[in-house]
Amino acid sequence: MLLPLDKIALPTDSTAILQHFSQVPIEPSWAFTGTTRKDTGYLTHAYHSYPAKFIPQLAGRVIDQYTSVGDMVVDPFMGCGTTLVESKVRGRISIGTDINPVATLISSAKIHPLHPLGITEAFHTLVRRFAVYDEKSPIAMQTHERLDFWYRPEEKHKLAFLYQQISSIQDEHQRTFFLCAFSNILKSCSIWMQKSNKPTRDMKKIPADPFVAFQRQVKAMLRGNHDYYELLGKKGFLNVDTQAHCQDARQSPAQDSTVSLVVTSPPYVTSYEYADLHQLPALWFTYTDDLALFRKQFIGTAYHHKRDLITHSPIADSIVDQLAQKHKKSADEVAHYFGEMYEVFAEMHRILKIGGKMAIVIGNTALHKVDIWNAEVFMEQLSALGMDLVTIIKREIPSKNLPSVRDEQTGRFAKITDDNITYAYPTEYILVMEKK
Repeated sequence: MLLPLDKIALPTDSTAILQHFSQVPIEPSWAFTGTTRKDTGYLTHAYHSYPAKFIPQLAGRVIDQYTSVGDMVVDPFMGCGTTLVESKVRGRISIGTDINPVATLISSAKIHPLHPLGITEAFHTLVRRFAVYDEKSPIAMQTHERLDFWYRPEEKHKLAFLYQQISSIQDEHQRTFFLCAFSNILKSCSIWMQKSNKPTRDMKKIPADPFVAFQRQVKAMLRGNHDYYELLGKKGFLNVDTQAHCQDARQSPAQDSTVSLVVTSPPYVTSYEYADLHQLPALWFTYTDDLALFRKQFIGTAYHHKRDLITHSPIADSIVDQLAQKHKKSADEVAHYFGEMYEVFAEMHRILKIGGKMAIVIGNTALHKVDIWNAEVFMEQLSALGMDLVTIIKREIPSKNLPSVRDEQTGRFAKITDDNITYAYPTEYILVMEKK
C-alpha cells in the first residue's frame, strides 16, 4: 500500500505547503453560483466550444483585482482566449500563447472586434454563393484517411465547398471569423458522437447539413460580435492591443519585466489530449497531416519528447516515486510534465514586473490511484523561483470533464473502469504568487 504524501519524509518547506493547502477553506463567492450559460457565453465567449475552459467571470475578477487600465496581462496557455477578451474589455493590454493552432485561430477570432455592418455584409455575400453549389461538381478537397473516417461524402463535399469560399475572403479578420465558425460546426457535421469528447464514431448519427449549421453558427457569432464591438466602443477600448500567438508557452513574446499579471489555467498532466479533440479543424486547415507528431507538441500529453528535466519540487518527486511503483510510464510522464511546467514558470518570472502577480487556476487529480497534487507542486516550483505567496483561493466547480488517457497498448481511450483513468476533484485552486 502506498503512503499518502503527508506520511512521506519531505523537506520542512514541502510539508508546510501540504499542510497549508489542506487547511484552505472553500470561498463560496468564487464558485459563481447561479451563473448561466448565457452569462459565461456573453460577447465573443460562445464563438467556439472548448474543453475545460475557465469561465470569463473568474478571469475578469482576477484581472480587476490585480491590474489597472493600461497594464499588461499574459496567458501562456490561452486556449480559446478567455483571458484576452476579459483583458481587452477592461482596457488591459494582453498577450496569449498556445502551441495549438486551433486554439490560436479561435482566440484570434474572439479578440478582434469587427464592424457589425461590414461582417454582416460579408456573411450575406458568402451565403449567396451557396446558390451555385453543385453536389456533382468536382471540388479540391483535403485528403486524409482520418477525414474519410469521420465524414460521409455528402457532408464532406459541402464542407469542402464552404471552406473554399471562406478561404477566398481577402480580409484576414473576416476570414478568421468565418473559419472559426466553420471549425465549430465540423463535429456536428461528422459522425463523431455528438455528446462525447472522446473521438468515437456514431454510425447511426445523422450529421448536420453544413450550410444550415454554418448559417446558424455565424448568426449567433454576429450577435456576440455586435455586443463586443459596442461595449469596446463605449469604453474607448476598441484599439487596446490584444495579441494571440501560436507558440510555446516557454517562449513568450513579452519583454523582460513588463507584465503586471499572468493569469492562466494550465493543461493537466496526461488528461486532455487536445490534439485528438481538435483533430477535425487541424486536418481541414492542414495544420498537420500527422496526428502522432501533432500530439508531441503539447505539454501534458502522453506523447512527449524524451528530455532530462528537473522538477524543482520535492513534492513532485515524491509523486513520481509513488507512481513508479505502480506504472513506470506514467511516472515518467508526470515527471516530464512538472519539469516542463517549471520551465513555463521560469519564463513567466522573466516577463513579470517586480510586484507582478501570477494567478494559476488548477485542480488536483489522481492517476493510478495516486494523488497528483498539482497546486502544491506549482507553489513549490514558484517558491523555488523566488516568488512569494499572495493568496490561495479554493473554489467549488460543478463538474470537471476530464477525458481519460489513452491505453498504452491499444492506443484507445481508457474506459471508466480502467485503472489508468485520470480523475479530478470537484474543487480547484487559484494560486496567486508575487515576484519579489
